[in-house]
Amino acid sequence: MDKTDIDCIQAYLGGEANALETLIEKYRRPLYSFILKMTEGREDTDEIFQETWFRAIKNIPKFKHNNFLSWLFRIAHNLVIDRARRSNRNISIHSVVGGEDGDHTLEDRLAATGLSPAEEAGGNSLGVRIEQAVECLSPDQKEVFMLRMYANASFKEIATIQRCSINTCLARMQYALTKLRSMLEEEYDELQEAMS
Repeated sequence: MDKTDIDCIQAYLGGEANALETLIEKYRRPLYSFILKMTEGREDTDEIFQETWFRAIKNIPKFKHNNFLSWLFRIAHNLVIDRARRSNRNISIHSVVGGEDGDHTLEDRLAATGLSPAEEAGGNSLGVRIEQAVECLSPDQKEVFMLRMYANASFKEIATIQRCSINTCLARMQYALTKLRSMLEEEYDELQEAMS
């Protein structure tokens, strides 16, 4: 019989040191994916992932929610926001930085704005186009969309994570879907024709 999240937490609080392994394995992938998307693949994804688990385990006696994954997402959300606030956004792209191949400006080191050849070759896939469209959403809309679509979180849970009303959360999702629909109109038409 599979243990519920609450069973694992209670076993851990009762002194069973390995009781959380089930939860860590169960939520490893959705949590990491969420953080990766929210940090847009930055190097600090691993650090935020580890810090999320550290804080969750440290504060597990305070866990009073019904949904452990939503609680983890809330912790990760706060860490991502904190890190974004602390980051220095005033760095000029003309700042000189050192590297293995000598000093360059950040502008020199930035990746090309277009798709790489590998991305272009795989660009025909609908999944790639959807991911690219999702990246164009505002941070709040992107987070609502990802939590709803990838984590299957309820709007009530998402509103709690984002510290907003359910109506605000629903509006953000509606705006996200409207924007995605307009950006992916051609793909939608292609799918409709294929299904006819």
